Amino acid sequence: MTPGSNPIDPFEIHVEDEVIEDLIERISRTRWPGEITDSGWDYGSNLSYVMDLCDYWKNTFNWREQESRINTFQNFTTNVSGLNIHFIQEKGKGPNPIPLVITHGWPSTFAEMLDIIPLLTDPGSHGGDASDSFDVIVPSLPGYGYSEKPSNPGMDVAEIARLWVELMTSNLGYSSFTAQGGDWGAGVTTALAANHSDRLRAIH
Repeated sequence: MTPGSNPIDPFEIHVEDEVIEDLIERISRTRWPGEITDSGWDYGSNLSYVMDLCDYWKNTFNWREQESRINTFQNFTTNVSGLNIHFIQEKGKGPNPIPLVITHGWPSTFAEMLDIIPLLTDPGSHGGDASDSFDVIVPSLPGYGYSEKPSNPGMDVAEIARLWVELMTSNLGYSSFTAQGGDWGAGVTTALAANHSDRLRAIH
């Protein structure tokens, strides 16, 4: 693996206190609608459920804990075809790790993959075989999370697949790789296989 010329910059997530305070204030100002008696979820979201969710979000949820957890992983940003793309890259702990790019969907983010990353990078410590390890790369889709949003039309699954090939090969230096995705990530992964089969070892 020989990294390309575009720099790979370490990235640490830190949301300013003012942003969190603003969110809490906006939740507090929610103007709740009425609800049809005993309608449950028949006409949309259940009001009591959403109110409980917002109460949890305002009074119980601890963003700093989540922020700290995300920052235990190796976060980076890099320029891919003019877009600043955020991604996690965790190296495998086996003799010959297989590069794997995992693409999230919507409504989702890269954080959905945090639990599975250690299982894939270090299977030997989780009851598996170290020879099955992966180098795991989890990018944020353009416009999601900490990836820059595109300013021009045309950012479809085929274009994102092209960006991922550039990320994995030109920026990170892998000659070939595997790919996994769910929801919109499945569309990106399918486009990778359809349009860039020379770079793909396998998809899921």
